[in-house]
Amino acid sequence: MTHPVEISFAAMDMTGLAGRTGRIAVLVARNGRLPVGLPRPTREAALRALDSRAWKDAKPGKALELAFPAGLQAEALQLVNLPRDADVATARKAGASIGAALDKSDLLVIADNHPRASDVAQGLALRAYDFSAYKSRKPGEDENAPKRGRVGFMHKDPEGLGRAATDGAAVTEGVFFTRDLVNEPANVLTTGDFADRLLAMRELGLEVEVLDEDELAKLGMRALLGVGRGSESPSKVVVMRWNGGPKDQAPLALVGKGVMFDSGGISIKPAAGMEEMTMDMGGAGVVAGVLRTLALRRAKANVVGLVGLVENMPDGRAQRPGDIVKSMKGDTIEVINTDAEGRLVLADVLWYAQDRFKPAAVIDLATLTGAVIIALGHENAGLFANDDALAEAVLKAAQAEGEGAWRLPLGAAYDKQIDSRLADVKNTGGRPAGSITAAQFLQRFIAEGTPWAHLDIAGVALPPAATTFAPKGATGWGVMTLDRLVRDRYEAKG
Repeated sequence: MTHPVEISFAAMDMTGLAGRTGRIAVLVARNGRLPVGLPRPTREAALRALDSRAWKDAKPGKALELAFPAGLQAEALQLVNLPRDADVATARKAGASIGAALDKSDLLVIADNHPRASDVAQGLALRAYDFSAYKSRKPGEDENAPKRGRVGFMHKDPEGLGRAATDGAAVTEGVFFTRDLVNEPANVLTTGDFADRLLAMRELGLEVEVLDEDELAKLGMRALLGVGRGSESPSKVVVMRWNGGPKDQAPLALVGKGVMFDSGGISIKPAAGMEEMTMDMGGAGVVAGVLRTLALRRAKANVVGLVGLVENMPDGRAQRPGDIVKSMKGDTIEVINTDAEGRLVLADVLWYAQDRFKPAAVIDLATLTGAVIIALGHENAGLFANDDALAEAVLKAAQAEGEGAWRLPLGAAYDKQIDSRLADVKNTGGRPAGSITAAQFLQRFIAEGTPWAHLDIAGVALPPAATTFAPKGATGWGVMTLDRLVRDRYEAKG
């Protein structure tokens, strides 16, 4: 697990502040009141900054930095704009403003008695993430030291702040777990390695089982197995169960696409940018991160996570365009394009999840189509659903957690594009409405009466630039949203 920072909480004590090195951040409310105990030259410099146009134009959550501030040995003083009535999202943005500037220097955050300090800590940790597992340490550098500096929060109620930060820390660890998985290269994160990392979560109280190719063949998962035929890495399905709710409560089922590397298969992708196809297991990574979070915070809900792990490679044994495969459901699928492979994986895992667990609802996540990036860019995941209440609940959770999602349509008219001359359905309807026809394909593997939502996260899993809460690279989009959904909709109250 990547833990870029160590965060601790202590009581307010401004003694010795003038001689403190590293960085200092101060949470400043709308009235501009500064904490008692700042050295006089520092207070005067800070008050001058607070009277500036730069501060007055700064939105809540943003910071103004003073380099080598008067009266302090610290190399920088950040004044962070955070009203006391700020919402969670704004407080996290304030933390992210601090985390984005964090280096290997130690950091002191003077939070005074701010009621959103725990959210600031979470935002800071999320933005300070740094995946550097394959970068060599400098000679003499401690391998076990945090990759960023140590962070201390000073607050009038440090014990209360620590308790409030506990659940946020569980969510953050789930996000980091997902980011680590998505950032890993495919020569390291094989199907076997991924499965082993999930098996290790048994120590958190999760029930984890791995289905190998022989078991998948007995179950009839020929659509999934067809995708992995050209790879040396054996295909697998991993089932994770968190049983924190009433025994008679039907679980929420989360299903993730886990393509370790997507070359496109025989319908091979262009070389430019193909190195990013290590992220095509992003949906499975999110499911794993959510289950980790639920276990860490001992969620009072029943949730099952299923991930289909394959690698899509060209080989003499690889699936061909024109092949026809039979799914676990029994429907036959004509393979038009072997680069439309994720939906073949999901078709079988979705059916298995419903057949075995009889879930209250099913949500799948996948880096499924480039078309959703054309439609929504890198700001929003595409949401498709057969149930309005479930769709609204997902959108509400995403908004509460500051993760963008936008609902796109489904409709029988789109089915015409995936009608097959030779089989029950074909695996692509071409370029028009590509993300919608992909969702229409998946919907054929949802049993009547089962609430279902599909999240196409191709645009948000690995955007081309840093985001508010993540440096450039994997974002872990979806862990916070689905954890919030479980809290609000599926977790036993009381």
